[in-house]
Amino acid sequence: MKEDKSSSFVRRNLRQINMFLTFLLLLVWLPVLALAQTATVQGNLSNFDVINETGQETHGFEIEIQGASEGDLYYTGFGQRYGRGTVTPYTGGVRIRWSSPYDSTSHHYSYSTPTYTPGTPVSWNDCYLAGSRYAVSGCENFGQGMRNISTITLIRGYWLIDDPDNPGSLIRYNPNVAIPSPNWFFPPPPPPGSAPTVTAEVEAPEAPEAPELFGDAQWLKIYTTQLPRVLSEEDLQTGNGVVPQDPAQVEVSWDIIQSEPASNSNGNRRRSRKQNTTIIATATRSIVRRYETYKFTGTYDAISHEALCADLTCTAPGAGELGDQIGGSNSAVNVTPDSVVITKSGTGGGNVDSADKFIACGNKCGSTFTAGTVVNLTVKANSGSAFAGWTGACSGLSLTCSVTANGVVNVGAIFNTTTTGGGGGGGGTTGSSFTLQVAKGGTGTVVGNVGGINCGNLCQSNIASNTTVTLTATPAAGWSFVNWTGDCAGTSTTCTVTMNGNKKPKANFVRQ
Repeated sequence: MKEDKSSSFVRRNLRQINMFLTFLLLLVWLPVLALAQTATVQGNLSNFDVINETGQETHGFEIEIQGASEGDLYYTGFGQRYGRGTVTPYTGGVRIRWSSPYDSTSHHYSYSTPTYTPGTPVSWNDCYLAGSRYAVSGCENFGQGMRNISTITLIRGYWLIDDPDNPGSLIRYNPNVAIPSPNWFFPPPPPPGSAPTVTAEVEAPEAPEAPELFGDAQWLKIYTTQLPRVLSEEDLQTGNGVVPQDPAQVEVSWDIIQSEPASNSNGNRRRSRKQNTTIIATATRSIVRRYETYKFTGTYDAISHEALCADLTCTAPGAGELGDQIGGSNSAVNVTPDSVVITKSGTGGGNVDSADKFIACGNKCGSTFTAGTVVNLTVKANSGSAFAGWTGACSGLSLTCSVTANGVVNVGAIFNTTTTGGGGGGGGTTGSSFTLQVAKGGTGTVVGNVGGINCGNLCQSNIASNTTVTLTATPAAGWSFVNWTGDCAGTSTTCTVTMNGNKKPKANFVRQ
């Protein structure tokens, strides 16, 4: 099937105009480098739709992934009418093929993808078996997952057609179908205390007609969002509220993407690839980008085929420069920053600070760190409050705690209010409250679940009438708890008192 250069150029442009949305979910698995990065990207899935614009029935689809090995693949998507793909290694890469069985008796393929009718609107769900127009849309959905994409150099897709010289065998239809694959990677680690970042890079899908020329230009628009939950492949469908499409989520309003000759701009090739870097917030668990491409219908340089935009910067389409949308991809990564996140609870208030001041909660209740960093935390209760204990990765009643930043580390601090007062000496009532006064014999701590009681630091508090208070006694190192006396009794380390009057329980400890 030979074509002269002119007809190839026309067909390639027709293919661009008629190609609808390509939906890609890339969750890139990158290795964790100890002490060398502050977040990890997990998982790897891809999902894309392609239109059959070959002008004839096709009987399958094939992806060629250069630079990948069979071991890199852990998932091949369900190819709608064609089922699961099969993987075949070749020198330098792997191929994934979704194809129809062939009946040698009737000389027919079991499944076929009809040709796309130019000018017919296609919705993304027309590419799925459940879509109402799937049988006639000429669109198919495929996908694969990979453990590592760091060595991938090129991904190409081909429709499969019957070999006229060998009926029953499938061959590739040329030209290939461009399958853009945004690549996600980490820039160098930021300074300590700075938020980590992850970068997405997309390259122009169309090669130039000749090495010394620019390829056809496309307008590129990019949306982005960060979410506090991990995403799955199903989340990356449009119309479900996850994929960013709101004007407020635009990251790049307009830009030109265009393959460039190596000699352009001293090899800088500023148009052939676009990078966008996202700062990963401590609460972020996924980052989503939507790429939309539109046909450039403006003027090209007669010699180099470089797009010449009316605004000279190619950052906004001028009159007559913006054509039909020709592509779109949804791309996401699930991320796990190496961070420490503080939450505070209880009826009172206070601060939690890290020794390096990257956490000052108060105002900044989380920070990312280089993996493996030891973070030393200190609590300080506000006036009228008392620290009532740690939760999460910290525990106990000490005013300090140390944690190691590996993944997301959640730490909680409880502060309770303490309103002291009453009739001097043994305490008294204040309005509808009674005084709880804890005593100790020996060395240890006693903590109450209300009132901020944390004795040693705070042994007395006024508590609302009829409130039930649970006290917990914890001996110091080298000591043992013996029993309760006063308004508590028994040898259990916990005791419950009801504040229907002033209470004076005592916890007794003995040296071991």
